[in-house]
Amino acid sequence: MDMGAALIAIVGVAGTLGGALLTQRGADRTKQRELELSRAIQEAREDRELRRKCYTDLHRDARQFATALSRHLYVMRDRAVADDDVRTLEEAKDAQRNGWSEAIMIAPGTVLAAAQEVHGALTRVYGQVKRQEQGNPRPGESLQTAAEAQHALWPLIHTMGDAMRHDLGVPGEIRATLRVTETRHGVLQDDLPSSGSPAR
Repeated sequence: MDMGAALIAIVGVAGTLGGALLTQRGADRTKQRELELSRAIQEAREDRELRRKCYTDLHRDARQFATALSRHLYVMRDRAVADDDVRTLEEAKDAQRNGWSEAIMIAPGTVLAAAQEVHGALTRVYGQVKRQEQGNPRPGESLQTAAEAQHALWPLIHTMGDAMRHDLGVPGEIRATLRVTETRHGVLQDDLPSSGSPAR
C-alpha cells in the first residue's frame, strides 16, 4: 500500500473519530448547560415560593396583631380585661414575632426595611396598650394615644405589603387594588369609638 494513501486513510479515520469525539463533547456540554439552567430555574421557583409564603404569613400576622391591639383597646374601654383577652393578644403578638424572625432570614433589603418598620411600630403600640392595661402609662399616654398609634399601623402595613408584592413581581399597590381609604376605616376622634368592630 502506498504510504501517502495510508496517511490519508489514517488522517481520515482520525478526523472522523475526532469529529465524533468533539460532537459528543459538545453535546455533553450542551446537556450540562441545560441541566444547570433547569436547576437554576427550579431553585428560583422554590426561592420565590418560599418568599411568597413568608410574605403572606407575615402580612396576615401583622394585620391580625394590629386588629388584636384594636380589639384589646375596645375591651379595656368597655370592661375589665379577662385572661382570654390577654391570651388572644399574646397569641397574635407571638405569631407576628415568629413571622418577623423568619422574614429576617429570607426577605431582601427593601422588604425587610418595610417589615422592620411595621414590627417596630407594632411593638411600640403593644407596649402602650400593655402599660394602659397595667395602669402604668408613661406621661402623655392614654387610651386615645394608644388608639391613634394603633390606627397609624395600617399605612405601614400597606407599605410593607406593597414592598412584598413588588418583590414577587405582582403589579399594583394594595391601597389602589383594594380601594382602601382612610375614611372607610374611620379615624378615632374620641377617647375610643363608641361602637363598631375594630377589625380590619
